[in-house]
Amino acid sequence: MNKKTDLAENALNYHSSPVAGKIEVISTKPCDTQDELSLAYTPGVAVPCLAIKDLPENAYKYTAKGNLVAVISNGTAVLGLGNIGAMAGKPVMEGKGILFKKFADIDVFDIELNSENTDDIIKTCQMLEPTFGGINLEDIKAPECFIIEEELKRTMKIPVFHDDQHGTAIVGGAALLNALKAANKKIKEVKVVMNGAGASGLAIAQLIVNLGVKKENLILCDTNGVIYKGREKGMNKYKEKFATESSCRTLAEAVNGADVLYGLSKKGAFSDEMIKSMAQNPIIFAMANPDPEITPEEVSKIRNDAIMATGRSDYPNQINNVMCFPFLFRGALDVRTTIINEEMKIAAAYAIAELAHTAVPDEVSKAYNGKNFTFGKEYILPTPFDPRLLTAVSMAVARAAMDTGVAEKPIKDFDEYRLSLEARMNPAKNMLLSAYKQAKKNKGRIGFAFADKEAVLSAAAKFHELKLGTACLIGDTKKIKKTADILNISLENMVIIDPETYKDTDKIIHKHYEKYWRSGLTQQQAAQEIKHGHYNRFAGAVLNNGDIDAFVGYALKDLETTLAAVADTVDLSEDYYTASSSVLLANKHKSLIIADPALYTEQDEEYLSEVILQTADICKVVDIEPNIAVISNGCFGKSLDSEEIMEAINLAKQANPKLKIEGDLDLETALTPALAKSYPYTNADGNANVLIFSNAQAADAAIKSLKLFGGFKICAKVIQGFSAPVQIAENNALSEEIFNLAVIAAANI
Repeated sequence: MNKKTDLAENALNYHSSPVAGKIEVISTKPCDTQDELSLAYTPGVAVPCLAIKDLPENAYKYTAKGNLVAVISNGTAVLGLGNIGAMAGKPVMEGKGILFKKFADIDVFDIELNSENTDDIIKTCQMLEPTFGGINLEDIKAPECFIIEEELKRTMKIPVFHDDQHGTAIVGGAALLNALKAANKKIKEVKVVMNGAGASGLAIAQLIVNLGVKKENLILCDTNGVIYKGREKGMNKYKEKFATESSCRTLAEAVNGADVLYGLSKKGAFSDEMIKSMAQNPIIFAMANPDPEITPEEVSKIRNDAIMATGRSDYPNQINNVMCFPFLFRGALDVRTTIINEEMKIAAAYAIAELAHTAVPDEVSKAYNGKNFTFGKEYILPTPFDPRLLTAVSMAVARAAMDTGVAEKPIKDFDEYRLSLEARMNPAKNMLLSAYKQAKKNKGRIGFAFADKEAVLSAAAKFHELKLGTACLIGDTKKIKKTADILNISLENMVIIDPETYKDTDKIIHKHYEKYWRSGLTQQQAAQEIKHGHYNRFAGAVLNNGDIDAFVGYALKDLETTLAAVADTVDLSEDYYTASSSVLLANKHKSLIIADPALYTEQDEEYLSEVILQTADICKVVDIEPNIAVISNGCFGKSLDSEEIMEAINLAKQANPKLKIEGDLDLETALTPALAKSYPYTNADGNANVLIFSNAQAADAAIKSLKLFGGFKICAKVIQGFSAPVQIAENNALSEEIFNLAVIAAANI
């Protein structure tokens, strides 16, 4: 079986099993009881209906309209398949819906219209305006697609966007901006040739002119050759707009001496001779799918100075619409724009382009087998899976909509908006919103131990960029600067604290010696431990010395060893005799805090009570009212460790009588209101948000099950019990995890 047959078989299996198709509708509200049914439908549903009747804007408050996009097609220009009809194009439209949801958390209904009449499509879209927050036109052939989009933009008050035109144009424009930088060429001076004058080709032409390409330096070609003034064959008003006065009549003539060559045509359209005839350091975007006009391998045999991009993921510099349309719509929906204008498209192109010049998140490198991406000929665009596209493009589009007066719901705080965008893709981020606001208010000096680690420095850079406080980089100055150079991170306004140059290193060495000399520590060993040893221990000493307000350590080995090192210089809180750790996790509907099994051992009632109290403490930072359940294998005396649990609960209540605690409970009862009703004379209500397990194995199993089957994601693993705000990132933690810990530490000053 060959590769093509394998693909076909895999594609059919993917679309047919375990159920047919790729999408489904999932309720966002419970509907399990009679009361809930009466709210979801009659009679309760009448109330929001009347509220919307009185004020139509309430549709965005009481329905899904504000996050719902229609993907509409008539199947006349489907991928490279051509006019295959509306029903045959449905798999593509469902796929588009998946991309909207996967990359920007936008809900989609795909609508396939069995008509090639432009008036039919226009009228249908207009009648759908009450249902949707936006419309994405897809796979409609030219020139009908131009007519349809123009009329809908003129008559509708929700954003309408033809992705085949403008999504391709935006990413193709971003690629041009960066390719010109890599080739050291100026946009106003380059000669550009476009082979393909359909929907995407004409849209790219318009956008790159708006970006700065001179119209007289642009030549468009189609199947009839150069589009020139006076040509009659195969012309329309949209092509006429870009008709050139050049004497060139063939693609080969037009390409001679060109700096940039766009291909939106077919395999083999670019010959060796054409590529040879281009200017020095040529830019070639061969975007035909699935087979480009010419491959990078073919170009490399002809010349070695070319910058290439294609539409394929198996070559560098993929020009892929998914880098644009989900995020453009995200920004447009969030400010409730009435139109997607040229300024918003240009803002999106610049946002995409700028990402290629900044440090790539470690999760992207991890997804590409540890590859380091650095701006240059083979990296002029971010990868489609770069998580920063969501914030960068959405925020740029939202700003442009506000600046041009088409946003009906302007954003007040873009830093908070950025965090809310991240929370859409990782619901656990919602747990950080209050901590983020408090950190921003505190403006503390936060230490980042082992700042020469790429993940640590990236987290510190984000903390600094969001103006949450002062990022203090703790470690070897030379190593930190080297990492900054690799990641293209500016260290300006960040503070480096190096034990070799720190003003009070001798002072804190002496303090460390005084604290432990009776334990056999020599002065030489004290210096070794502070100055040449563990940066976590040094960070704690700097904290005690008053030069930072909190810090995030980094576990080179296991968490227990790291905590022991930190405890050498940072005392435990006077209320506790040990430290503990909690896991913060959430799905779209619920946030949970669970005692972390990494530090969890089966100990006595006093230890368990401390874990209860410390885990409850973290609720203050993330603004959760603790509803604590101590979990075992049964309810109220039916578990093997019931007596120990009750004693631990009593100790915790003595320390903090206001805490709502119940146990012992099984996990299902703790999280299910209907089951908790079986115990009416207790505090159990089925809505527990803090779970304390009586042993580590059960806690570990619960966390894994919640992640695997409940859609929960981990926000952070936090440390409690120290006298100062200290957090520890686990070995190999990603930069985002370290950033989250920094926010929690900064909020707890």
